[in-house]
Amino acid sequence: MSRTVPAPVPESAGLFHRSYLLVTLGACALVFLAAFESMAVTTIMPLVSRELGGAALYALAFAGPLATGVIGMVAAGNWSDRHGPAGPLFASVALFVLGLVIAGTAGSMAALVAGRLVQGLGGGAMTVSLYVVVARVYPQVLHPKIFAAFSAAWVIPSLVGPFAAGLVAQLASWHWVFLGVVGLVVPALLMIVPAVRGLRGSPERKSPERKSPERKSPERTRNGEGYVRLAWAALAALAVLGLNLSVELPAGGGVLAAGSVAVALVAVRPLVPRGTLMARRGLPSVILTRGLASAAFFGTEVYLPYLLVERYMFSPTFAGLTLTAGALAWAAASGVQGRLGPRLMDRRAVRTGAGMVLGAVVLALVTTVLGWPAAVPIAGWVFAGGGMGLMYPRLSVMTLALSTKDTEGFNSSAMSISDSLGGALALAATAIVFAAYPGTAGSFAGVFTLTAALGVAALVVAPRVARAPREG
Repeated sequence: MSRTVPAPVPESAGLFHRSYLLVTLGACALVFLAAFESMAVTTIMPLVSRELGGAALYALAFAGPLATGVIGMVAAGNWSDRHGPAGPLFASVALFVLGLVIAGTAGSMAALVAGRLVQGLGGGAMTVSLYVVVARVYPQVLHPKIFAAFSAAWVIPSLVGPFAAGLVAQLASWHWVFLGVVGLVVPALLMIVPAVRGLRGSPERKSPERKSPERKSPERTRNGEGYVRLAWAALAALAVLGLNLSVELPAGGGVLAAGSVAVALVAVRPLVPRGTLMARRGLPSVILTRGLASAAFFGTEVYLPYLLVERYMFSPTFAGLTLTAGALAWAAASGVQGRLGPRLMDRRAVRTGAGMVLGAVVLALVTTVLGWPAAVPIAGWVFAGGGMGLMYPRLSVMTLALSTKDTEGFNSSAMSISDSLGGALALAATAIVFAAYPGTAGSFAGVFTLTAALGVAALVVAPRVARAPREG
């Protein structure tokens, strides 16, 4: 009996070719829903805290998911390298849904935080699993476009998420901000199932090897390494939580903060490519640039609306439009770099993006110090969003281009860990700086000086990223 062989996919096929349509829609939907949940929780958390009497756990509801996400990223990377991305993707979605259900049915702030921790664990693993799916399903020529689509799927919720969450909480209950997403996650996953069903681990890990009584089997060695990386990930997560808690300690907070940063740097070394913290040329600098850019951008973004409200008497809604403008620029720049493809060299996109982010942060700093009009940092933040849109997708593309099938999971998790830890550590550090300086002007100037220094570091490291193979 003859078996029908599927027709080859033409080289000119795009993301919405019938061979990729379902996986494109499903993957983008999962990214969108994870991003929506992140934005929505920010909107409703004051209401949740007031209703559940959980002011003491308020900060942990945000820091906790970032911390447990690091553990999920490492676990998904290890699992994907051994057995392919299907298993970790299904497990991560299940954990994400479980976290939503726990948080959505919570009757106390402690239960809600527990749900957020589980949700973060699943969300971190889901991000890495999707990156490995991209590497295995799409040809390299489509990587810039699918990562641009991911960026757009992450940015769009910043436009609609806060309003939609507020509306749901007002008309129904904040519980449905969590529970309503559950019914959308499952269909999104089902669209991806046909594409990932046959994906396995790297070919190198499939072939049986003769065991020697004097030598541990390769599989056992890999499993041992995986458990060690999970232990380091847990330690990094605890360091992030410790740094966040140090802000609340009237005495000994500085010691806890310094110790947490030191522990985080030690713990992250086994979780990223060798030489990352030393900015070694190539993939290590790709990973480091991602973390530094995240730290500079998100560390500034949190305080920019605060500056506009405190210094320029903007309403919170009007101040938030600044972030909307940056998000739109991010999405637009992501689309532009995706359409340009190899005509825009990866390293040029990264250097240009890092320069745009640094310029925007410097404008915010100078505005704070010299009292320039509010229009200056607002316009600057449009450039910051554009810089991130140019840079983020290309860093993802370079990470996969510089990976083998044997390291796709590890490198994808390293990129996500750098992203998450960079943002988390920067947010905690800026909170410490903001509280340390007396007066509004001094506080904002201190924060923007710190994030500008991070932006300078990103710009210095950016030229050290290696070329992707297609750039020759």
